[in-house]
Amino acid sequence: MKIGFDGKRAVQNYTGLGNYSRYIAEILCRFYPENSYLLYAPKKRDNKRLEKLTEQFRQLSIIYPKGTFWKKLSSIWRIKGITRQLEEEEINLFHGLSNELPLNIHKSPIKSIVTIHDLIFLRFPQYYHFIDRKIYTYKFRKACENADRIIAISECTKRDIIDYFQIPASKIEVVYQGCDPIFEQTVCEEIKKEIRNKYQLPARFILNVGSIEDRKNSLLAVQALLQLSKDIHLVIVGKRTPYTKKIEQFVNDHHLTKRVHIFSNIPFSDLPVFYQCAEIFTYPSYFEGFGIPIIEALHSGTPVVAAKGSCLEEAGGPDSLYINPNSVEEIGVAFNRILNDNSLRQKMVENGKQFVKRFSDQEQAKLIMNIYEKTCKL
Repeated sequence: MKIGFDGKRAVQNYTGLGNYSRYIAEILCRFYPENSYLLYAPKKRDNKRLEKLTEQFRQLSIIYPKGTFWKKLSSIWRIKGITRQLEEEEINLFHGLSNELPLNIHKSPIKSIVTIHDLIFLRFPQYYHFIDRKIYTYKFRKACENADRIIAISECTKRDIIDYFQIPASKIEVVYQGCDPIFEQTVCEEIKKEIRNKYQLPARFILNVGSIEDRKNSLLAVQALLQLSKDIHLVIVGKRTPYTKKIEQFVNDHHLTKRVHIFSNIPFSDLPVFYQCAEIFTYPSYFEGFGIPIIEALHSGTPVVAAKGSCLEEAGGPDSLYINPNSVEEIGVAFNRILNDNSLRQKMVENGKQFVKRFSDQEQAKLIMNIYEKTCKL
């Protein structure tokens, strides 16, 4: 088959949707090399991780708008003009990897699939600007209506697509996400020591990874430090937002400056050491589409404490601990259980590593390719 992807995020984003887009392209190239894979992107941008993929896999290429007109109006090209180009290049199937499809794709002979990651902007509108919500709602709904098939990244997201957009369940299939293989590899002690020294990481710490914003609820983990032994620190890794100041204010007010460490712009290659050196990984987010950091933690052999209420139980499995995202007491109790019970910790690590095998690259690639083949037969 000749498969096209919406490659905007793969080219322009270095986290989140960009990671997902590159991950899907990579695993399909690796396990189904007989196909051609074309990432359609509106603009060029230096991206070393993507360049590495195109060098490694000859069947993967990046395609940009043709002609001066569409190069100048690249954002409109992605919404509409791209469809003619897909037809000219005889694409069999087009996969919108990040919640969107060209608005006129359903009028072409090309089969289409869209991955919907989450509908958080509808569940928690207070976290989004009004105009952004309106744009997202229109784009996501149209993509779901026009696509031949929909991939939801969790059962939770599938339920939301049905509830908010009235899409029949028979049109939606759940394919969980995996994570970069870098997190499956044990880092040697020499490298761990080097990275520890580089960032002056504390001897014992709980780790939180993700954008530092209200919805991610990192403050809950900070507040829980008051219930823990003073030798336990908290390391937060993520993009800073105004919410970070709220955390820093609490830290200052409660004399926790020596126990809370916030890092931004950490190189991706250094992240596995953070996970593998942590005593616990925590993800107290109010709502997520899936929760890739949890998968990264389980691969790293790090026990997980996450919030109830969205899809995090799907990512963490039955042996992670789950808490009310509004309860400082619950998260503190969960932390102390793991820190003070070595047998519980060992059970969580061992069972977590078994559970996370269901998110293997090969399994995800197989599920996606089965959907592609089924869609092309519609």
